[in-house]
Amino acid sequence: MQHLAHELIHLHSTDNVAVALVNLSPGTTCRVGTQTVAATQAIDRGHKVALTRIAKDQPIIKYGETIGHATSVIEPGDWVHTHNVELRDFTRPGDAASCVPAAPVPLTGHTFQGYRRASGRVGTRNYVGVISNVNCSASVCHLIAQRFSESKLKELPNVDGVVALTHHGGCGMQFGGMGHEMLNRVLGGMARHPNVGGFLLVGLGCEQAAMDYLLRQQDLVQLAASGRTSQDAEKVPVLSVQERGGTTRTVEAGVNQIIEMLPRLNAMRRETVPASHLVLATECGGSDANSGITANPALGVAADRIVACGGTAILGETTEIYGAEHLLTRRAVSTAVAHKLMDRLQWWKWYTGVFGVELNNNPSVGNKQGGLTTIAEKSLGAIAKGGSTALVDVLQYAEPVTQPGLIIMDTPGYDPPSVTGMVAGGANIVVFTTGRGSCFGCKPTPTIKVASNTPMYERMIDDMDINAGPILHGTPVQEVGEQIFRRILAVASGQLTKSETLGIGDHEFVPWIVGPTL
Repeated sequence: MQHLAHELIHLHSTDNVAVALVNLSPGTTCRVGTQTVAATQAIDRGHKVALTRIAKDQPIIKYGETIGHATSVIEPGDWVHTHNVELRDFTRPGDAASCVPAAPVPLTGHTFQGYRRASGRVGTRNYVGVISNVNCSASVCHLIAQRFSESKLKELPNVDGVVALTHHGGCGMQFGGMGHEMLNRVLGGMARHPNVGGFLLVGLGCEQAAMDYLLRQQDLVQLAASGRTSQDAEKVPVLSVQERGGTTRTVEAGVNQIIEMLPRLNAMRRETVPASHLVLATECGGSDANSGITANPALGVAADRIVACGGTAILGETTEIYGAEHLLTRRAVSTAVAHKLMDRLQWWKWYTGVFGVELNNNPSVGNKQGGLTTIAEKSLGAIAKGGSTALVDVLQYAEPVTQPGLIIMDTPGYDPPSVTGMVAGGANIVVFTTGRGSCFGCKPTPTIKVASNTPMYERMIDDMDINAGPILHGTPVQEVGEQIFRRILAVASGQLTKSETLGIGDHEFVPWIVGPTL
């Protein structure tokens, strides 16, 4: 439970720190419950204040959990941050699958207006995707997409746009290796995406990520033959720059193929569908210490609502689960699911170790300026986005999402590749929380941005959709969570987000590809 005072917020009764709600000057006396504490130095809003004397090597407790250990004696009223806290290994309580929550009470009657696809999935947008299987064809993809400006699509009100989905990879990799398979999952996932009414694949012709392998491994030939992408059921929408005779001819061929698709896409209409068709991707970026108190828990409430409706909520950013994983493994529906998460974390420790990197390096400069000290602290706030329901599965990056409930997808913490993986897995809506401020969109999936604090919301009002800042001053988390849930339904039905209004989302498609570049 949160205990609010004018200057401080005390998140859990066992915490030995509180969070400053305002900038504190030296000597400022603050009250938490019946206790008073005087700031011993200037402490910025969002940063931690010691409530008791903390001996060297003793744990720092926030959210009722250990976020680090004191490297020196910390007195009441002291600023608690990177200068006197470090993350150490320690035993985390709880056995796998020991606290599996009961299934939520079903929420019925919630609907949105979506595009039904032949696959049975439902889109919240209706795009044409021009997909490059290698960076060498990226410019051609952009040139094709640029021919379909907003003004040229004005007479096609049911087509949201033509988007080029390009990346830096596709060659210099092991054929059939981990990086190749990850990229194939992403590209196949975008071609099959419920928000993509038609797609065009463009390659150079000699790349390692061969087009025929992509088509075969991802069953895209069958998808094309279903009539989803062309009036000609035998025509697979694939172009090779080398075979077509260069850039100009490939661009013209691509433009002509899309012109053939557009009438069919424009004939599609939204219809009323149950909210069980929602697949929500949750992401936090540019976080501050308020994110784990306001925006993330509120998004968790909305995620719980979607799961109760029979939909799916995806929690990504595996590197921002580290340090809080025990809270999720306890909620896993089985020890097997819990072990899948632990296996991914062990892989991350190995993978980062190869490059001499520590997972505790994850909090960025901006995160630390916003009051976050260790990855454990950041993770404890980050996982709140996943709500409180049982963890039903753990998926590889960009693996197709096929069941309802709370899912973890193994993604990096960096926002563009993390969201790209979840969208490629099938997410048809994204909610992105931020404390420092983020200008993010991800076509073809709309992104709702939630501000963790009011000053940033007001400063970046053109980019923020929802303000969770009032939670810091007593507005219930549940109330803001319900607001997010209602906005999700509205955006899924066609209401534009701030990022869509600004035209953001053409350059945030960033597949995560591991392995050496050969």
